[in-house]
Amino acid sequence: MDELKPVFSVHELTEYVDLLLGFDPNLKELAVEGELEGVKRHASGHLYFTLKDELASVNCVMFRQYVNGLRFLPKDGQRVRLAGKATLYQRDGRFQLMATGLVQKGNGSLFAAFAAYKEKLLKLGWFDEAAKKPIPFLPRAVGLVTSASGAARHDVQTVIGRRFPSMPIVFYPTAVQGEGAAQEIANAIDRADAEQRCDVLIVGRGGGSMEDLWAFNEPPVAEAIHRCSIPVISAVGHETDVSISDFVADLRAATPSAAAELAVPEFDALTSSLHAVGNRLSNALQNGLNRKRDRLSVLWGDAAKLRLERALEQRRVALDDARTSIARNCENALQTQRHRLERETERLFAYSPQRTLERGFALIAKPDGTVVSSAKRLDMNDAVSIRFADGTAQATITGKESV
Repeated sequence: MDELKPVFSVHELTEYVDLLLGFDPNLKELAVEGELEGVKRHASGHLYFTLKDELASVNCVMFRQYVNGLRFLPKDGQRVRLAGKATLYQRDGRFQLMATGLVQKGNGSLFAAFAAYKEKLLKLGWFDEAAKKPIPFLPRAVGLVTSASGAARHDVQTVIGRRFPSMPIVFYPTAVQGEGAAQEIANAIDRADAEQRCDVLIVGRGGGSMEDLWAFNEPPVAEAIHRCSIPVISAVGHETDVSISDFVADLRAATPSAAAELAVPEFDALTSSLHAVGNRLSNALQNGLNRKRDRLSVLWGDAAKLRLERALEQRRVALDDARTSIARNCENALQTQRHRLERETERLFAYSPQRTLERGFALIAKPDGTVVSSAKRLDMNDAVSIRFADGTAQATITGKESV
């Protein structure tokens, strides 16, 4: 009886199951609702993710031509309705859904919890820039809170070792995901704060799904970062990952490697800068000494010449004062004579013939210009010129009377 049972190769089995899935009318055109997790866009343009609910999860793939038709950007925590079919990925016998469409149905439970807690801390002022502590330029040591076996520890040590080889790193190992991880991370931050062995603290881990990173969204971690007196750099996941610890921390880094670069300066550049400053200070000191030496040479070697120059300067100043005094006296005398001349001029003008004419008198002259000062010098029918203040008139003598 057993001999009648078919014997499959692994390839034949996976192909057969895939065909069964494809022929089932309920599975070749289906709709499934769930929450997105582990969303990744491949370089090919295909989208890979997990669709889950409270009890189960299933792997999904969506090829590029369908991804390009989406009206939203899929992210972890979103609740969606998937249209597609059930298939078996034959290479590793993995059951998966091949999606042809996604419709957003709202946010999943994790995303909703994230948004609610973020809003609460925002209202408490935990994200205010004014409350952020500055990152020290050159710390005594760098503290690192992360997993002992994760890539984040290696990345931070590598970057700091390259940038500042002698920089001490104080490591506080902790779980970074799973049950109890949030409290472990908080305890590690509190321990670093109590010991005060470092001047800056990097808290984080490498990338993962929203569930993997969830410990950094929980209250124990946020509260520990908020009360920590040491400046904290949050470095959780990749550049696109955002956590509550990123908002509460004093500085957010896109990755653990980026956090290491922000925590310490580059030793070679710092050394070059110090050498340049040292050279400038040395040159300034030498130039100052040279100026002082030159001045001492003048004071001691040319003392007599200096005294003579100072005496000449005193005489020059006295001469300038004398010139100023003489010029001032001359100006005063000249001003006095000018005023006196003006008064005499006004007096002479008061007795001038013109002023006499202006008072109503007239000047009589014969045609040859001889001034007639007496009536006796005129004969009948003599022509005369009568000058007034504003002009002259011609007249003929027609009669004479003696006074």
